[in-house]
Amino acid sequence: MNDFELEIKKLVIKTLNLEDITPEEIDSEERLFVDGLGLDSIDALELGVAIQKSYGIKINAKNDDLKEHFASVRSLARFITSERKELGA
Repeated sequence: MNDFELEIKKLVIKTLNLEDITPEEIDSEERLFVDGLGLDSIDALELGVAIQKSYGIKINAKNDDLKEHFASVRSLARFITSERKELGA
């Protein structure tokens, strides 16, 4: 598990108060919503706000690829990394 994916897993757990799960129990390729971790649309909003605050990026809700970006921890890591590069971070 790479360090950035671990960081995102910790952010997911902290943001959504998932006290009964550890970062090691979340597979980086596991689906975050419905199947897999079982998150819902409210969780998505909370997680989106936390990501914007933590990483200084903007998330456009009208982005057609947003569902894909939030599909798993690994896809979130790629998305955040890409957005930060665009900002020059």
